[in-house]
Amino acid sequence: MRRRTTTVIDPEKCTGCGLCIQVCPSDTISLKDGKAVVTGEYSIGCEHCVAVCPEDAIRVGFSDPAASTLETVENRDSWLPFGQGDTAELIRLFRSRRSCRKFAKDPVPDAVLRDLVRIGTMAPTGTNSQLWTFTVLPDRESVMKLGAAVGKFFDKLNSMAENPVARLMSRIFMKDALGEYYRDYYESVKRGLDQYRNEGRDRLFHGAAAVILIGSQPGASCPAEDALLASQNICLAAHTMGYGTCLIGFVVEAMRHDPRIKKLLGIPADERIYSVIALGKSLERYRKPAGRRVIEPRYFRG
Repeated sequence: MRRRTTTVIDPEKCTGCGLCIQVCPSDTISLKDGKAVVTGEYSIGCEHCVAVCPEDAIRVGFSDPAASTLETVENRDSWLPFGQGDTAELIRLFRSRRSCRKFAKDPVPDAVLRDLVRIGTMAPTGTNSQLWTFTVLPDRESVMKLGAAVGKFFDKLNSMAENPVARLMSRIFMKDALGEYYRDYYESVKRGLDQYRNEGRDRLFHGAAAVILIGSQPGASCPAEDALLASQNICLAAHTMGYGTCLIGFVVEAMRHDPRIKKLLGIPADERIYSVIALGKSLERYRKPAGRRVIEPRYFRG
């Protein structure tokens, strides 16, 4: 994404070291008469130049440092150099994070939800578009309203899937999409809907106290990837802050097909949701990390 540059360089502070020119991916800055100057009309607004300048001589108007300031977590503004940090502890976090399907009733404080959204925006985005959107359902009542709307969608879908004629038409005209749903999900969805109606059991959000939906405005170069990278940030940070998370794909799918759900939440029609995170205090406790399927990477050497 190309934006008109908002980069400003203070000539009084600039020493002409040229570091900003070396890291700029847009060729926005040049060296003239021993000083860095803005010569490019467009920039992606990445602020590499701001981060590298030893004299604090550069400002970029695209963003605001306050957007990354947290309320419930200590803010450490110094850059962590390559090779520093505790890699073993980071891997331990990766392995310890698990999808939670048993949440406590404790509410999630608003300050924590705000911080998690800010942490999500610390993820990379394609061409630095930063066009994600975050919709927060901060309490159980709001979560259940979304759940009811999603339940209506799957009620209708299950009714269609029960019809053998509809499945036949789907096989002919829709690459058997309805038939695949019937074989893979119909029974489990029906069971979940019945359990909610008869027992009040929440098989969709697992009792989560809050939900964060991550989407994208139009114009991002890779919106799905952007949203999922932000989701990973949120899920990992939530674990260290004492909260469990679970990605709820059924809601993403329902919102993709039923525009009324977005309308219910006040989400614009041209915005697409790519990730839904259930969030709350976890009632689950584990003794050790789980294993993973062995993967053999593919190598290419030219």
